Formats: sequence, structure tokens, C-alpha cells
Amino acid sequence: QVVESGGGSVQHGGSLRLSCKVHGAILSTFSGAMMAWYRQAPGKERELVATVSPERNTNYKDSVKGRFTISRDNGKRTAYLQMNSLNVEDTAVYYCKINSPYISTESSWGQGTHVTVSS
Repeated sequence: QVVESGGGSVQHGGSLRLSCKVHGAILSTFSGAMMAWYRQAPGKERELVATVSPERNTNYKDSVKGRFTISRDNGKRTAYLQMNSLNVEDTAVYYCKINSPYISTESSWGQGTHVTVSS
């Protein structure tokens, strides 16, 4: 089970740290999986924000580069998204996804955590 936390309401320029814990995953499954953060703003499609590979290689959506940092702690079965210099356009529901051949698609997504940035 994927569970996100850490969302909330902040003002423009503020920071939040999102967490994504994968419950029930053994270490090898989590450590071998690509972890990803997506977001979906009101009225828009879900979009990929950042990924971190098992080798800890990271990729980011252009609009968040330099502001967001994705990381992982395999021992805690947790991925993180540190978000700095937030702006109104970052307002969305943020979802975490674990990409593993050992976890079904239905179980790979969390329920999301809301992030609201006010001007």
C-alpha cells in the first residue's frame, strides 16, 4: 500500500516535504523499483513531476528543476519530494507511484496528498 503524506497549504515561496511510504514491500522490491511523483491540478491531466531510479538517478519536469528534489530511503521504504520556492502553479494533488514488476498497477498508486499554494 502506497501512502503519501506531507501536503498542506503554504504561501508563495514556501516549502513542503512530501513523503511516500510503501507498506508491505520487502527491501529488495522497494530498492529495485523506480519511484515517481506525479501531480494533478484541477481541470488538468495528471503529469509526471520527478523520478528516482534504484541507482538514485533523478529526473524532473522542467518547471520544477532547481526547486524540487526527489530522494529515497530504502530502509524506510519511503520516497520524498522536497519542494521549495513553491508557486501557485504548483497547486495540485500529488501522487506517488512505485514501478515494480512485483506490485500490481492497482497497488502502485497512493491516494494522493493535497498541496495548495496561495499568492
